[in-house]
Amino acid sequence: MTSPEPTPPRSLTGCILTETGWIDGTLHCGDRITAIEGETVETPAAPYILPGFVDLHVHGGGGHDMMTGAGAIRGAAALHARHGTTAMLPTSVTAPTADLSAFLSAVAACMDRPDPGVARILGAHLEGPVINPHKLGAQPPHTAPPDPDQLRAWAAMAPIRVMTFAPEMDPGHALEDTMHALDIRAQLGHSLCDYATARGALARGCGVTHLFNAMSPLSHRDNGLAGAALAHADHAEIIPDLIHVEPGAILAARRAIPHLHGVTDATAGAGMPDGPYQLGRHAVTKARGAMRLDDGTLAGSALTMDVALRNLVGLGLPLAEAARRLSTLPADWLGEAEIGRLTPGAQADVLHFDRDLALVDVMIGGQSLPPEET
Repeated sequence: MTSPEPTPPRSLTGCILTETGWIDGTLHCGDRITAIEGETVETPAAPYILPGFVDLHVHGGGGHDMMTGAGAIRGAAALHARHGTTAMLPTSVTAPTADLSAFLSAVAACMDRPDPGVARILGAHLEGPVINPHKLGAQPPHTAPPDPDQLRAWAAMAPIRVMTFAPEMDPGHALEDTMHALDIRAQLGHSLCDYATARGALARGCGVTHLFNAMSPLSHRDNGLAGAALAHADHAEIIPDLIHVEPGAILAARRAIPHLHGVTDATAGAGMPDGPYQLGRHAVTKARGAMRLDDGTLAGSALTMDVALRNLVGLGLPLAEAARRLSTLPADWLGEAEIGRLTPGAQADVLHFDRDLALVDVMIGGQSLPPEET
């Protein structure tokens, strides 16, 4: 087997978002960043050079539902790469054991044979199956009881980096303890747990899945998971499509949760026209920017990360903060120090935005995405 050709050196000039702030200068790279030169500035000006986005919750895109196999995962990863996502976790839906095993085998196949021009596959996010059957949201009705042995078997098939579960369905913490032992980030979601249960799980290091959606709500008298998250969570994901969560709630979460990061929760309709699509075994429809079941329930999103960036900036977040909440903070939650940031030695996953925050170029490992076929 021949070794891959080394990535030729490249340089990009603009206002570069580094870990210590903006630098007006030049970024040099091959497959990794080799140097950043220039002067520190307080107020950046276009072109903006940002770290590649890291999406930890994505079910599909470009017409592809990731539960249907490796080809669909690759197709969705290609679509999202063109919108600035340079690394991602393919995310399951709640499904029978055989379907979840097939999904993890597909994730492993994509990791074993990575394709150029698609987002890096970092592992899998299992959303379920240990969730509350009375808080499914758009999840198919295939919930299961905690089974640490099954989780260990799944983890041997592919790296499971994140798992969403309802803590009230795991009262003895056996599944949660297994997640921590396997270095899987445990996230609370699709849950009707009370405040005390959520607070205990958060104290043990759990994060939160798509904050405010499919969970017991914030209330001034009968508080649930959402309220516990605002009071106690250190890490949580939120969907900034302005459909799942209204602007004021996003801003409240930003103030309350130090490491709030954005995800797309995108499904097959992302990057596609209105019409019918699949989400696991569910039929879903894209209309007016949203994905829904036949009864109107939101079913994931049609969001891409470049739109998420513009939405967050439109809410008043500084560009640097908005970008970090879509890149550095999710990478940090996974313990990934070589992605989601622009610093010498990091992977050269780099985005170029113009003055209107339109995405001009995407580099993954120092290679620009090839032009789209027409």
